[in-house]
Amino acid sequence: MTDSRAELTAVDVIPFRTDDGIDLRLRRVGPADGPAVLLVHGHGVSSEMFALPEIRNITDVLADAGYQSWLLDWRGSCRLPYNESGRPYTFDDVALYDLPAAVAEVRAHIGDRPLFVVAHCIGALALSLSLTGGLLPGLAGVVAQGVFLTPKVSTAARMRVLLGSELLGSRVTHLDSDFRKVGLWSKRTLLYAALSRKGDCPDPTCRMVQHGWGMGAKLFEHDHLHARTHDRLAELFGAVPLSVLPHLRQMELAHAVVRWNVDDERYHALPENALDQAGRIDCPVLLLSGSRNEAWLDSNRLCHEVLSARNPGVDVRYTEIPSYGHLDTFIGRGAALDVFGHIVDFLDETSAQITNESREYANRIVDGGNPGRPSAISGPGR
Repeated sequence: MTDSRAELTAVDVIPFRTDDGIDLRLRRVGPADGPAVLLVHGHGVSSEMFALPEIRNITDVLADAGYQSWLLDWRGSCRLPYNESGRPYTFDDVALYDLPAAVAEVRAHIGDRPLFVVAHCIGALALSLSLTGGLLPGLAGVVAQGVFLTPKVSTAARMRVLLGSELLGSRVTHLDSDFRKVGLWSKRTLLYAALSRKGDCPDPTCRMVQHGWGMGAKLFEHDHLHARTHDRLAELFGAVPLSVLPHLRQMELAHAVVRWNVDDERYHALPENALDQAGRIDCPVLLLSGSRNEAWLDSNRLCHEVLSARNPGVDVRYTEIPSYGHLDTFIGRGAALDVFGHIVDFLDETSAQITNESREYANRIVDGGNPGRPSAISGPGR
C-alpha cells in the first residue's frame, strides 16, 4: 500500500490558460503511473475541499487505491480572483472553456492512461454541459455528486435565487461568506445580518455560508464535520458572485441544465438543453447524493430515473449516502468510510472493464480478425 500522506507532500502545481484568457491551475498528487482522476469542486469553494489535512480525504483514498488525483481550480474557485473581480461569467464559460482545457492539460501529461472525472455540485452541472456537447470525448467514467442533469431545489431556495438575481444583482456584485469582513459600519451590515440571522449554529460565518451558498438550505450536517474543518469555513468558502444567479435560476426553472448564451455563436458548441442531448454521454456515470441533501433535494435520484427511462443506452447508476447532506460527502470526517468507497468501487469496476476490453481488442488483432474498437478506451479518438 502506498503512503498517501507522503505522496501528498510532493504536489505538482500546473498552471494553464483557457482559450478565453483565464488563468487556472491544476494540482497533481498520487502515484505517477495510475489511472487519473480529475476532481472538480463546487462553486465558491476550491480544490482544497478534496485535500483537507485534518481528515482522511479523497486524494488519500485514491492514492491508496492506485489512482492519481488532478485537483482543478476553475474560475469559480475561491482561491482565484474571478468571483470578486474580473468580467462576469456564466456556467457556459466553465463548460466551454475551463473543463475542456483542464482535460486537455491532464491528457498532455498522462498520455493514453484512463481519465475519470469526479465533480461536485455546480462543477457537475457544468460537466454535464461539456459532456453532452461532445467536448470531453474519451473519458473512462464520471462521478457527479449532488446534482447532474436535472437540478431541483426547494421553494425557499428558488425564492432566494430570484431575490438575489432581481433585487441585489444590479446593486451588489458579490457577497462575502466571511462574516468578519463586513464590520459594524458597512453599508451591507443589515443585509448580512438578515441573511445570517437564522440557523442553529452560533457561528455567523457558518450561517452566512448556509444562507449564501446554500440558498437557505443546509450545505452539510454539522455532526459530520471535524471541528477544525468547521473553524476553517471562512477560509474554505469565498464570495458569492451574483452574476451567476440568473443562469442558475433558468436551470432550476427548466429542471434541466440549459445554455445561457443562446444567441452568442461562441457558445453554440454547447447544447441548448443538456438533458435533451444525454444520449451523447459515452461513458459510465455514477450519481451520488446524501439522503439529507437540502441543497439539491433528490436531483440525482430524479436524474437516474429520467436517464434510465429516456436514455437506456447510457450506463448510469445511483447511490444514496444515508444521513449525509451535500458538501459533507467530501469534507465530512467520516467520508472516507461512508462515501469514498463507493467512488473507488466504481472506478475499479470501470478500470477493470477497460482492461478487459483492451485485452480483447489486442487478441482480435493478433488473431487477424476485425478488431473493432474498445468501447471504453480513454483517448481523444474514442
